[in-house]
Amino acid sequence: MSNTDGSLRTARPTPGNRAGGMAWIPGGRFTMGSDRHYPEEAPAHHVAVDGFWIDPAPVTNAQFEAFVEATGYVTTAERPADPAAYPGADPALLAPASAVFTPPPYPVDLGDLHQWWSYVAGANWRHPGGPGTSLRERREHPVTHVTYADALAYAQWAGKQLATEAEWEYAARGGLPDSEYAWGDEFNPGGSHMANTWQGRFPHENLRLDGYDGTSPVGAFPANAYGLHDMIGNVWEWTSDWYAEHGRLAPNTPTCCGTAAPRVNPAGGTESGSFEPGQAHLRIPRKTMKGGSHLCAPNYCRRYRPAARLPQPVDTSTCHLGFRCVVRPAS
Repeated sequence: MSNTDGSLRTARPTPGNRAGGMAWIPGGRFTMGSDRHYPEEAPAHHVAVDGFWIDPAPVTNAQFEAFVEATGYVTTAERPADPAAYPGADPALLAPASAVFTPPPYPVDLGDLHQWWSYVAGANWRHPGGPGTSLRERREHPVTHVTYADALAYAQWAGKQLATEAEWEYAARGGLPDSEYAWGDEFNPGGSHMANTWQGRFPHENLRLDGYDGTSPVGAFPANAYGLHDMIGNVWEWTSDWYAEHGRLAPNTPTCCGTAAPRVNPAGGTESGSFEPGQAHLRIPRKTMKGGSHLCAPNYCRRYRPAARLPQPVDTSTCHLGFRCVVRPAS
């Protein structure tokens, strides 16, 4: 929380506060968003956050399995969809299913994502590629095919929370508030691959120069200066913020010096304001996801950066979306 004088509490929590292998992120100020890339990242604006603990890596399949075994939880992708929520939908699409990436064998129109995304019956966190696939050799990979409700259920079971977009982006920047990437301004410093992203021409050609086709085990790539792995690439990650354009969230009240004061601990937009424009028949609210994934490629989606953000319907799970948790010190 902020001090009574408006400054941020940046000191490490006193001994006894739960750490549990989590990394401490000292509070501070940074420039959130970017004016140099995609429209949804602009305008860049000043934000301040209090200190918090964060998981050093996304939640893994093994960790999520422990949660399921302890609680009997059934994920959204393992349950049939409610027909009332999807008027006019093909009944076949209401079966338990999730979105799976399948690369086409040749170049396709990059404006038609149906060329590589399929809604696969039987795909879920246990079967990430659909029926016939398993978690064998993937136990230390990030859990995927989880909706926002699934991620929230895990966090609550673990006694944790999901990060706000501001907390997530601040942590991803690793103490480098104006850097392009989580480690600096060069994407492959010294020729080294620092994150699991796509090399080649998306979506048909994956050269796998970073060693991976699909997700990678957490910790396979270097941590940022805060000791956090996979803050960009590998899988997108849910945040707790309702999605809103940055223009609606950025401060517009000037201080005495003519600049806008930073927003302190912002928490995104509103549920009612998060719906996708032009989709009045499907009123599915959207949360903000961060970080990009192994499907982000220079020729299609350069969202392997801390500032990158996209809206994600809360009911939608995919093979490239996971999460990690935070703990905020008691006030």
